[in-house]
Amino acid sequence: MLGGIQLPGARRVTWLAAVVPAIVVVLATSVAAPAGAGPAPTPLPGDFVWGVSSSGFQSEGSSPDSNWRRYAMSGRTHDRVGTSVDFRHRYRDDIARAARLGVGVYRVGVEWARIEPRPGVIDHGELTYYDDVIATIVAAGMRPMITLDHWVYPGWIADRGGWADPATPARWLRNARRVVDRYARFHPYWITINEPFTYATNEIRLGAISPAAVPAMVDRLVTVHRAIYRHIHRRDPAAMVSSNVAYIPTVEPLLDTRFLDRVADSLDFIGIDYYYSVSPGNTNAWHAATDEQWLAPVAADGLYYALRDYARRYPDMPLYVVESGMPTRDGAQRPDGYRRGDHLRDLVYWLQRARGDGVDVIGYNYWSLTDNYEWGSYTPRFGLYSVDVTTDPTLTRRPTDAVAAYRRITATNGVPTGYRPSRPAEFCSLVAAPSSCLEPVR
Repeated sequence: MLGGIQLPGARRVTWLAAVVPAIVVVLATSVAAPAGAGPAPTPLPGDFVWGVSSSGFQSEGSSPDSNWRRYAMSGRTHDRVGTSVDFRHRYRDDIARAARLGVGVYRVGVEWARIEPRPGVIDHGELTYYDDVIATIVAAGMRPMITLDHWVYPGWIADRGGWADPATPARWLRNARRVVDRYARFHPYWITINEPFTYATNEIRLGAISPAAVPAMVDRLVTVHRAIYRHIHRRDPAAMVSSNVAYIPTVEPLLDTRFLDRVADSLDFIGIDYYYSVSPGNTNAWHAATDEQWLAPVAADGLYYALRDYARRYPDMPLYVVESGMPTRDGAQRPDGYRRGDHLRDLVYWLQRARGDGVDVIGYNYWSLTDNYEWGSYTPRFGLYSVDVTTDPTLTRRPTDAVAAYRRITATNGVPTGYRPSRPAEFCSLVAAPSSCLEPVR
């Protein structure tokens, strides 16, 4: 997920250079602020899907040798990964927690570094572990969403240069086909590459590749996505396959030219990750690229604009919110006072408004079921259940107020018609500028 990602200086400047002119333009434009409390949310169809998201490395603990284990052990991160929340040994209980939320989808990652710890050597014990994870999800009445690459690859791939090595795509595909062949019978949703742009950005930040190598890495991600898409559909013609995009306010259409536009004919839906907002009244979205992402604004109406943007640019493609949530600092109250339960209900309200305005959004996953390792630190908390990894050796899961909120949402298939957001819509949202400011939702 996007939380905790530190963009290198050049990338941060590029992002600001794109956003700041947009702010100037919209401030110079006379735009009336939306009045009143807004209309009722539109009821969702009966086949709308609710879910929770997680990743392997961030939650499993007991991590084998990989690029990210090396990053965490090298002193380049705030915390070492250690046990994380120990999903590796507590997955049955966590899956049961998800089922009690009433969700129908549980997103997990199947980690290449566990399955193939050395070139050509398959750890059948780890495959048995993943067999039981997937079977437990299905037995609990949920559909798996399986991520093939959530930024983690084996240490022996890192030794050969990671995505800078021209041989990596063939090795990646060999593993991905193995996973697909094993689990296609469960008819999961598939996520091929998690947040490709942020994947590449992290690899630069942590020294795995040079900036000059990024175009080749992205080209290789395009190649493997297209190839595994074809393989998945050979095994399951009715499969639903995507790559989720971390929605970066205002500049996302430009970023999509590098990956999403190039694989658009190999997608069954567009996966969207929405976290952070920006507006003339709150330009602190840059905190999302620092160690203090809980200071970044998380206006829920931005989800509406992100969904509308994709609906306009890909009018025939279903949309699925693969990740969405809100960071806190060690579970403390956010400086803006936003509570997790209120934020979740507000997000769902704006999702329903988007659906009512003709946006074909088919599902929503919350990031994440539990707190976990946010790519270098345990300080940012995104979980429906809080876990104090660094201070509580029992790793007890403690429900936040959003647990009851989500149970109510899944039970009623959305927020009720009388619900109105706990926070007003942003004046002149710049999430998808200029249209999100010039065409505000009423």
